[in-house]
Amino acid sequence: MVEGSSGIEGLRARIGVELPAGVYQVERGMVQRFIQAIGDPNPLWQGMNCTPPTFIGTIGFDQIQPMLASVPSGTLLHGSTELECYQPVRVGDTITVTAKIADIRERQGKMGKMTFLTLELTYKNQKQQLAARCRQLTIYY
Repeated sequence: MVEGSSGIEGLRARIGVELPAGVYQVERGMVQRFIQAIGDPNPLWQGMNCTPPTFIGTIGFDQIQPMLASVPSGTLLHGSTELECYQPVRVGDTITVTAKIADIRERQGKMGKMTFLTLELTYKNQKQQLAARCRQLTIYY
């Protein structure tokens, strides 16, 4: 259950404000661990320098986590993920991730007060080309 609103109100003030960008080097080892974790035997990912489209969603959340620590919560649920891919991500790419809070809303549920937090992440490659956009919804109660 969300206790109080001081943490939420602090986050509300940051809606639409981009966090400092995070820069990530896509390395073969991290891609191989991801492929192994999801159990995808597609040979395109095994021998090539391409990454599975969902790989991009695994980078960038380390820069968001400290900010979200201010959300008082007993339980955190993953609500949804919307991922739009524009450019393939390859081993050796440098991906710059910017993130912002897009929306925060609260409502009373059967379990008490629930907070719905929507994050937007933008991923660009080393050529400043838009590689992907991700919209994440998390639910705290």
